[in-house]
Amino acid sequence: MKNFLRNNKEFIFEIMIIILISFFCFSLAPVTLQNDTYYTIPIGNLILKNGIDMKDHFSWHEDLPYTYPHWGYDVIMAVIYNLGGWKAIYISVCLMAMVLGITIYLVNKNLSKNMLTSLIISLGVMYLLKDYIAARAQLVTFWVFMVLIYLIEKFIENPKKIIYPLSIIALSILVANIHVAVWPFIFVLSLPYIAEYFICIWADCIIYNKWGIFVNKISKAINKKDKDKQQILDQRLQKIYAHNEKVKQARENSEPYKIKMKRNNNVKWLIVLMVICALTGFLTPLKLTPFTYLYKTMQGNTTQNINEHLPLTLINNVPIMCTIVIFIASLTFTKVKIRLADLFMLGGLCYLMFLSKRQSTIFVLIGSIILNRLLTQMLELYTKYKKEEKTKKFINVLSLIIAICVIIPFGLKLTKDKIKDSFVNQKTYPVKAAKWIKENLNVEEIKLYNEYNYGSYLLFEGIPVFIDSRADLYSPEFNGRKDDIFMDFINTSHLGKFYGSTFKKYNITHCILYRNSKISMLIDKTDSENYNKIYWDDSFVIYEIKGEKSN
Repeated sequence: MKNFLRNNKEFIFEIMIIILISFFCFSLAPVTLQNDTYYTIPIGNLILKNGIDMKDHFSWHEDLPYTYPHWGYDVIMAVIYNLGGWKAIYISVCLMAMVLGITIYLVNKNLSKNMLTSLIISLGVMYLLKDYIAARAQLVTFWVFMVLIYLIEKFIENPKKIIYPLSIIALSILVANIHVAVWPFIFVLSLPYIAEYFICIWADCIIYNKWGIFVNKISKAINKKDKDKQQILDQRLQKIYAHNEKVKQARENSEPYKIKMKRNNNVKWLIVLMVICALTGFLTPLKLTPFTYLYKTMQGNTTQNINEHLPLTLINNVPIMCTIVIFIASLTFTKVKIRLADLFMLGGLCYLMFLSKRQSTIFVLIGSIILNRLLTQMLELYTKYKKEEKTKKFINVLSLIIAICVIIPFGLKLTKDKIKDSFVNQKTYPVKAAKWIKENLNVEEIKLYNEYNYGSYLLFEGIPVFIDSRADLYSPEFNGRKDDIFMDFINTSHLGKFYGSTFKKYNITHCILYRNSKISMLIDKTDSENYNKIYWDDSFVIYEIKGEKSN
């Protein structure tokens, strides 16, 4: 037993790290479900029963086309729910969170070769992502993007190893069918490597005067018979070659720059691979949706009115602000150097993050790899971590002990806090109201006005909705209608448009509202003669509309 422990210390150490990460991820996984989960399951069951017909079957608006942007994930969730209900969905979220946390650790460890920083960073990343751990397709694509970066870096190291390009192509097909909205990110994540390659070519052409070499060689070929001309051209070439040799020696002997730039000719194969991946967008039942979905989304108004799509404000997101400060401080006040591709990656992800706070998740995920490289450099520059094996082992063991002492109590507290949580929050979703509607109203005949945040739950309960969190379904960019259902809801709910005119426009017969919503309070105080309050509980109220309203 002692010999086994002695010979397998690193393996046992890594197993303990993985167990610790798994426990932490489990404690972060919420019991209460988010609104997108509620439409995912009925859509998945619909696909299992009837296939994909590119039509909506859950709102009462007639003939709305639907793109099924994450049909593969919908089917998987439907199968899981059919097997074990909400408990099975919760278990799947816990497992996917664990897989994500372990993947972040393993990718970081394999790219940086540092278990200590990889452990710290994987725990930090999972904590920053805690609000995005849910039964949504993004939990799968987070994992995909981490693996994708690992595969890209390994591919440009060794393009002859066929497993890397095949795996990248497989992931592209997976994302196109699991979460088509983020499929273009596969190509975005490859751009920093391609940009560094082209800049290196351009820099080499300038530094080494390759254009001058090319011109002189062409001149020599043209003036073969003119010996004097040949001699002059040879002298010019020798001067260029001598200059180039001095530049090479100077670049190899000194490292004055904070940015490391290295030309990797294997990147040209990455470009070819990305072209092949672009063709995988046709390997879905969604027709051209992978190529058009993101563009249509950016053209519409949904991104300007949904909270997670709004621009990031740093003052309201202290963890992200601290992360950016760490990057800036590391590059400014230490001797660490950053790869040009990593600098491009950080800059691009920061730009996307400031455009939409939702993209902060990708910044955190991919940024963890870059931060790990910088931290590993710092450890090697300012400690004996790399030079002395005893120091390395001591730091690793000490860090694991500290992590256990901090993470286990913290994880136990998070786990204890969520024990009493229910799968469906009855203050947020109309559980009792939906049951009353099905028992007292003919859901096939009424036209129910509802609010965005709980439309998915009504849909799950089999009640046709006015709107739900499938925002694209209700915007003209996707459904081709003149009426913008999504903006009509936004303007009505914010009282930018009189609710009565919206009800008249869509021939609404009933409406379900939060009791503290603006419309509900207005109806109760100023317009009660036109509405019958037929149901109410602590959180929701249902009105029946008596007659036509004036504009």
